Amino acid sequence: QVQLVESGGGLVQPGESLRLSCTASGSDNSINAMGWFRQAPGKEREFLAAIRWSGGSYGNTYYADSVKGRFSVSRDRARSTVHLQMNSVQAADTAVYYCAAGRPILSSLSTVRGYTSWGQGTQVTVSS
Repeated sequence: QVQLVESGGGLVQPGESLRLSCTASGSDNSINAMGWFRQAPGKEREFLAAIRWSGGSYGNTYYADSVKGRFSVSRDRARSTVHLQMNSVQAADTAVYYCAAGRPILSSLSTVRGYTSWGQGTQVTVSS
């Protein structure tokens, strides 16, 4: 199992950009995808994006319709790090953002159950 640590959260104004990072430690040979989720108060954890970490689909990215075109996920395999670039943020993007890792099959890439390791979360607040 891998350990995940997120960073980069904070207070940002509407319309600005923010980049979150997630660094994995431990054996990343046990995972084939890393994903980003968020959870706002009183709401369920929501899938945002994922990227394949290994295998034939290495580098493939997947996005929730709600963030497609505004958020992008990328990886730095040498540093075992995945990034979430958030552009044109809105108040509705305020949430705790979580990084996840696991071996989800395609149909479970966007589900919480598809991942076995989770970071502690980083708060993103969008406010003027």
